[in-house]
Amino acid sequence: MMPELKSHPYFLTPRSHNPDYPLFVFLPGMDGTGQLLRSQMPSLAAAFDVRCLVIPPHDLSPWEDLANHVASLITKELSQRRCQSVYLCGESFGGCLALKVSLSAPHLSHRIILSNPATSVSQPSWLLWGSQWLGVLPDNIYHLSALTLLPVLSSLNRMVPSNRRALLDAMRSMPAKTMHWRVSMLRNFKVHPGQLEQLTQPVLILASAADRLWSSLAEAKSLVKYLPNATMSVLPKSGHACLLETDVNLFEILKQQNFLDLSLPQPETEPDLSEIIGVV
Repeated sequence: MMPELKSHPYFLTPRSHNPDYPLFVFLPGMDGTGQLLRSQMPSLAAAFDVRCLVIPPHDLSPWEDLANHVASLITKELSQRRCQSVYLCGESFGGCLALKVSLSAPHLSHRIILSNPATSVSQPSWLLWGSQWLGVLPDNIYHLSALTLLPVLSSLNRMVPSNRRALLDAMRSMPAKTMHWRVSMLRNFKVHPGQLEQLTQPVLILASAADRLWSSLAEAKSLVKYLPNATMSVLPKSGHACLLETDVNLFEILKQQNFLDLSLPQPETEPDLSEIIGVV
């Protein structure tokens, strides 16, 4: 089932809801598709009520508007459920958004997971300074260039072919103008140590040591210094898009890092991936 087109950010949700489980909100990378949690869904959906944010391809909202919209979506979800626990998980661009949401509405995130966050606390990425030409490329040329960027964005040998295709499709789903805008958002993203120190909820940072796109390991070390209740999990062989890799199981990492609430229900069966995608 293809998600319907909307002009504003919204959540993808499983067809079967689990209101007694903690809410797991995934904030995607710059692609904004919400589809790249696919490898992690079977184990996560057995223990969490999962929502994946979709940012429409032509959405040019600034950080504050995106954060407010996500906060509103989470608030709406919580008004309809018994379990009020929220795990906020941001990948890359979504890691920045997760911090913005948590700073503006700290009561809405009880635990935060940042996967290779593009925060540039330690140092700026080459992506931020080498991509100003993206805004002037025709979309067809930009979509062709996505193929050359694929090995930089991921460790392709650690992904099954279907996940490589999903990543490429996600990159190509975004117009060049939107890519340029979201890169500029990362360039202008600011979070001060004093702000990070306000986030007292548990934070887990996944850092890919083989990330060729971002200085993820150095970035994670910097964030751990300022976040008062943060831990870091290093993925020694992973690339930037680590959540698509065969050997990376996010739920198992959460268990190994003792990052789960003691009251969290344990997985019993793995749901069929065909039942994951729906829209609210």
